[in-house]
Amino acid sequence: MGWTTSSLNRRGFASLIGSAASLVACACGCAQAQQPAEHGGHIPGDAKSTKSTMLGAGADLLQSKGPVNDIDMYLNGFHFYADDMGRQIEAHHYCTHVNEDFFQCVIYDGNQSGARLIGIEYIVSEKLFKTLPEDEKPLWHSHRHETTSGELILPRIPGAVEHTAMATLATTYGKTWHTWQVDVHSSLPLGIPQLMMGFTQDGQLRPEIVADRDKRLGLSTADVKKSREDLAASAPPVQPGADGWLGGEPSQLVLQKTTLRNRRG
Repeated sequence: MGWTTSSLNRRGFASLIGSAASLVACACGCAQAQQPAEHGGHIPGDAKSTKSTMLGAGADLLQSKGPVNDIDMYLNGFHFYADDMGRQIEAHHYCTHVNEDFFQCVIYDGNQSGARLIGIEYIVSEKLFKTLPEDEKPLWHSHRHETTSGELILPRIPGAVEHTAMATLATTYGKTWHTWQVDVHSSLPLGIPQLMMGFTQDGQLRPEIVADRDKRLGLSTADVKKSREDLAASAPPVQPGADGWLGGEPSQLVLQKTTLRNRRG
């Protein structure tokens, strides 16, 4: 199963999603009332002034949102810190399908107004993953288990459309950085970006996190998994090099001082 199939190309993928336009709107709207931000906490700062509100309203009216308008898919899934599987985060991905082999996503801790922007994820096809340098591949995680287990979902999208999308995503790979460690710093984005990974087998993701999502969204991840048994049977094995944490020595960013170069003045 590859990224491109006879029944699903970029335009076809978009039309499948677009054909359920009202449901897509609900995925980004109706679900908001059901799915609050994962982590609470007040962001420090004064309330927006009348001047700021007016400036924002003017910008909203007169300026294009550019690449933000290209977002055409909302995915709900889970990540863990590459060096600590105990730190597990529900992640709300808002993605742009750039071309047949590449997605780019912004990640929030919720799907309602005011949710925290906590990271980014790049998604590549198996074809592109194979071209990556060998020392790059361990930074990427596979999506085979996420898709076949039901952990990754397209909220409010009809089952047949979601199933087709998951068949495509099953062979992809993601590189994810969380820029806000909301599980330990809920008020402000402190620290440096952290490499995140995806789960690769049953029993790794804490069941209470899944149960909480199921309750909020009114679904059963177990039933979703059952409906994707054909994907589990047909998806090819994960490519060598991915899921670098499995080797027991995961990569993670550290901050160190260095020497300033090309200083002027």
